[in-house]
Amino acid sequence: MASSGEEKKKYKFLFVTQEALSADLAWQITKEGHSVKFYCHNQPEKDVGDGFIDKVDDWESHKDWADVIVFDDVGFGAKADQLRKDGKFVFGGSGYADKLELDRSFGQEELKDAGVLILPAHNFTSFDDAIAFVKANPEKYVIKPSGDIQDQKELLFVGQEEDGNDVLQVLEHYKITWSKKIKEFLLQKVAEGVEVAVGAFFNGKDFVMPICVNFEHKRLFPNETGPSTGEMGTLIYWTKNSPVFDETLKKMKAKIAASGYVGYIDVNCIANSRGIWPLEFTSRLGYPTISIQMEGITSEWGQFVYDIAHGSDTQLRAKKGYQVGVVVAIPPFPFEDVKAFRKYSEGAAILFRRQNQDGIHIGEVKREKDDWYIAGESGYALVVTGSGATVADAIKESYQHVKNVMIPNMFYRSDIGQRWSRDSDMLLSWGYF
Repeated sequence: MASSGEEKKKYKFLFVTQEALSADLAWQITKEGHSVKFYCHNQPEKDVGDGFIDKVDDWESHKDWADVIVFDDVGFGAKADQLRKDGKFVFGGSGYADKLELDRSFGQEELKDAGVLILPAHNFTSFDDAIAFVKANPEKYVIKPSGDIQDQKELLFVGQEEDGNDVLQVLEHYKITWSKKIKEFLLQKVAEGVEVAVGAFFNGKDFVMPICVNFEHKRLFPNETGPSTGEMGTLIYWTKNSPVFDETLKKMKAKIAASGYVGYIDVNCIANSRGIWPLEFTSRLGYPTISIQMEGITSEWGQFVYDIAHGSDTQLRAKKGYQVGVVVAIPPFPFEDVKAFRKYSEGAAILFRRQNQDGIHIGEVKREKDDWYIAGESGYALVVTGSGATVADAIKESYQHVKNVMIPNMFYRSDIGQRWSRDSDMLLSWGYF
C-alpha cells in the first residue's frame, strides 16, 4: 500500500461479465483513477454502463493489457483456472468454486466433508422419482433447481405444508412445464430459524478480514411475500469474529485454497437452537451485496482487488455499525419479459430531486452526457444504500436516499432491515453473536 504522501499506484483492470452485473464496481474503480475496460457477453445488456466505463467488444485481445482480470459471475471457472496457470492475475472464478454454487448437491457434500452440519437433502434428475419420494416421506421441503436455471429465482419453492402436499403440486407442475430446462434439482428439508449469511474475500490462501455478515430480503413484497427475486435488499455489518463463519465457511478454507480461488465467497444459512445449517454458496460477487459493501468499506477498491489477486496479505477497512441497501426496480423485474420492458421501461430517465447522489449505485443504467437512463432489459435499476451506528440509523439514511430517486413506474421494498430486532434477539439467545 502507498504510504502517506506517496502517489498511489494506478492499475489496469479488465472486467469480463455475462450480464454486466459488476458495472457499479467497475465504475467505482474508474472513479479512483484506475484504467478499466469492461466486456459484456450478453447482447441485451451490452449498453449497461455506457457513459460510465470504457467498453470493449472482445476481452481476450486485452488480457495481456490488464494487471488484473475480473470475472464477476459463475461460469468462468475454467477460463479463470487457465489464466492463472498462464501467470495472469485473476479475481473471481475457479472450476471448483463454480461447482460449489451451481451443483447444489456437490456443495452440500463438500460442506459435510469439511465437518459442517448440513440439512437432509436429496438430489434428483427425475420429477417422477421426486414425487414418489415425497409421497413416501411427507415433510416440508424446499425445491432448489441446480445449474444455470437456478438464476430464475422464481423457480425455488419453499414448502409450507407438513404433509408435503404443496411440494407435490409444484413438482407435478414443474414436470409438465419445466422438465426440459430443469435437469437436476435438490429437495432439502425445511429448517425454521433465522436466515443469515456470512461471506469474505479470499486471496488464494486465506480469508481476508473482516467478515461480512448479511441478512438478505429475497421476496418481492414486504414481509417476505410474493415471488423470489434473488434479493430486494440486504442488511450487513462487518466483524472479525462470527460463530456462524467459524462453523461454516471457515471450515472450507483448505478446500477453497486448494482450488486456487481468489474473490468473494458467501454461504447462506439457517440458524436455530440446534445448530447452523448452510443452504447454498455464492462463489462470486453478490448482487446487490457488492454495492452495499461499497457503502461500508473505506479501503480503495482498486488497490484491494489488485492486492488479493496478487495473493497479498491485506485487510479491508470497514465502517463501524451497519449498512442497508435497497433495490430500486422497474417492470418487468423480477421476470424476463422483453415486451413489458419495452412498453413500460425502455429508455426511462432516472432523475434525482437533489444533485447530491450519496448512496446511489448503478444497476442496469447508462449515461448520456449528464443524464442517466435505464439500460439492459431486466428492470434492475439502482441499489440505494445508507449507513448508521445502529440498524435504525442505517435504515433511515438508506430510505432518505431512496426518496431522492425518481423513475417512472419504480418500486422497492419498504421494510429492508426491519427484521433485525427479532433476528438479532434470536441469534443472541442461541450464542451466535
